[in-house]
Amino acid sequence: MLDADAAGIAAAAQILRAGGLVAFPTETVFGLGADATSNEAVAKIYAAKGRPSFNPLIAHVPNRAAAEKQGLFSAKAAKLAAAFWPGPLTLVLPLAPSATVCDLARAGLDSVALRVPSHPLARQLLAAAGIPLAAPSANPSGRVSAVTAAHVREDFDGRIDAIIDGAVEVGLESTIVSCLAEQPALLRPGGVLRAAIEAVLGEKLAEAGSGGAIRAPGMLAAHYAPRARLRRDAMRLEPGEAGLDFGGRFPAGAHVLDLSPAGDLAEAAAHLFGYLRVLDAHHAAIAVAPIPEEGLGEAINDRLRRAAVR
Repeated sequence: MLDADAAGIAAAAQILRAGGLVAFPTETVFGLGADATSNEAVAKIYAAKGRPSFNPLIAHVPNRAAAEKQGLFSAKAAKLAAAFWPGPLTLVLPLAPSATVCDLARAGLDSVALRVPSHPLARQLLAAAGIPLAAPSANPSGRVSAVTAAHVREDFDGRIDAIIDGAVEVGLESTIVSCLAEQPALLRPGGVLRAAIEAVLGEKLAEAGSGGAIRAPGMLAAHYAPRARLRRDAMRLEPGEAGLDFGGRFPAGAHVLDLSPAGDLAEAAAHLFGYLRVLDAHHAAIAVAPIPEEGLGEAINDRLRRAAVR
């Protein structure tokens, strides 16, 4: 466990340049970082997470200039980068001739998923390492994302090289937009709202098509899943169920955690993965109260739908 100070960041950067794995906080969730230019380093991410090799990884870079070395920006992609970077938006772009993100991180695709994080610690680590960092969420593939260093240690103790301690902000992964066609497409809702993106573009986002190649992380049908059985849009608790509540629908009790008693979607997003982990550790079935399909609710419901697939 490394402290989030200059010495800890320097030690983490050295590990990453040497091909090791370091988990670190971003504004979304904890990422499991490796040198995105090295097939050997990225292979360690897949091995640690048990992640299917056809599921590409996001490459984190420090700024727009670094991103332009990896991906080709259309006018619309440039608008989105100007509006939302640094921040929780990932852009899937055609691969640039100068790209150094390795084949394995791209799952062999001719496109690359790029993000410029806003978290100060993540930005300091990128600057110190001097390389793009592949950094999927720091959890076993398909399982609940990690939002604390303790979650990472629980999942990966002894299997990765280091964890930088620190706090996340949004608590929900980045929004992913594909800019591979004339009309950008929403691949995964997340920390940047659909409405905000559409306002910048001046047009509606296309929807991701079903089937075909997986172009970005988080597109598997079953993902973010607890081990417990999940029942969505529950109006009441059934015998034996724990409750993941929203807005005080369920009776308060030892087996109920409320994502936001006040019905605040930002608060709910921040609590989602942490509360799922707590309930999953002690219960075989979890009932989830209805969550509005608006604003951040779109991203929360996306994660819950994938978590409920069996």
